Amino acid sequence: MKRYSKTFSIILTDTLKQQLLQWAQQFDEVSWLDSNTHDSAHSSHTAILAVDAFTALKTDTFRAFEKLDEYQTTTKDWLFGSLSYDLKNDVEQLSSKNTDGLGVPELYFFQPKKVFLFSQTQVTMHYLSVVEDELDADWSTILATQVLEAAISREPITLSARTSKDNYLEKVHKMLQHIKRGDIYEANFCQEFFSEDVELDPVAAFLKLNDLSKPPFATFLKLEQHYVLSASPERYIKKDGIQIISQPIKGTAKRAVSKLEDAALMLQLEQDPKERSENIMITDLVRNDLSRIAEKGTVYVEELCKIYTFEQVHQMISTIGCEVSALIHPVEIIKKTYPMGSMTGAPKVSAMKIIEKLEDARRGIYSGAIGYFTPSGDFDFNVVIRSILYNAASQYVSFSVGGAITAKSIPEAEYQECLLKAKAMRQVLLQ
Repeated sequence: MKRYSKTFSIILTDTLKQQLLQWAQQFDEVSWLDSNTHDSAHSSHTAILAVDAFTALKTDTFRAFEKLDEYQTTTKDWLFGSLSYDLKNDVEQLSSKNTDGLGVPELYFFQPKKVFLFSQTQVTMHYLSVVEDELDADWSTILATQVLEAAISREPITLSARTSKDNYLEKVHKMLQHIKRGDIYEANFCQEFFSEDVELDPVAAFLKLNDLSKPPFATFLKLEQHYVLSASPERYIKKDGIQIISQPIKGTAKRAVSKLEDAALMLQLEQDPKERSENIMITDLVRNDLSRIAEKGTVYVEELCKIYTFEQVHQMISTIGCEVSALIHPVEIIKKTYPMGSMTGAPKVSAMKIIEKLEDARRGIYSGAIGYFTPSGDFDFNVVIRSILYNAASQYVSFSVGGAITAKSIPEAEYQECLLKAKAMRQVLLQ
């Protein structure tokens, strides 16, 4: 189906971003992806907005990737949406039986009627069908949209921990016993914080979270009553032609006000043997995952244990790549590498089984992925971390945080790392 396009000169300011998000709320499906001007050799766009489903696919885990493959192959168009962590059950013989307060669909993609591709100085609008002057009229309406100041919540929010601190420490000890026995050598262990009966303004919450964090993979996703407000610093996987890259994060350090102290914390993270060991383990896991779909001999490590600095934290990130055959279907690449190694552990299947047994909440979209497919079959997906999740129908809001447990882990230190990662989300919800 033909798309009609038009380009406008702009300056992509914070005000324009807010106008775009407020204008988009008239639609049931909204995907806003923002790089926050992080420069990267692997960036395709500064930001993307997609709204208003022409077609959509929403399914549980049963044959989910097969359905997505058929949908993507049939449409050959822009598709935006989300993959839940629990799609592990479609990839392996696994199950998810923990508490689920959000009820987010396991897989939800939509073919938008309207797509906006942004650089810092222009926007190109791609519309599936248009009436006369629709592109001009929409752009004029967006520019005329009044920027509204709104409270994030009408009432104070009280957060509850799904897992108490004592219970968390006990569960980490159990995880360490599994490592000592040789069942696994690393696993990502997470905990949920939640609140019920909350009237949240998703746009206001996202803008505040994004302002605090300014990450390279920020996402505002609205799928009917479900919202994901993400300040993710992590890319799961990207396809550009025959080139594939994945950028797992393992290793976190706090920021400091003093430049000298901040530089010392960065150097300490870079040289920390535990953090480097975690990162290298997951880098090896990702190399193994990519080798399942790569052309022989093309898997490589572009960056190993490189330190990146964000507003809230320093992160240790590795970049792994490969080449794939032009004949391999895009969805097959995702299925063969899913879920991402940074949110599971190694060996991956054993880690996922232990995670399911020890965690108290079903992850759902948390530690899943949000992203898009292009009409040519390229794609780009983040990892859903540092994210506020909200079900507007049930008025349930939550966020989850976690970290890698290895033989060198100290339970109390792991708990404090979780609180560090939770800082921005707590600051937004408890302001």
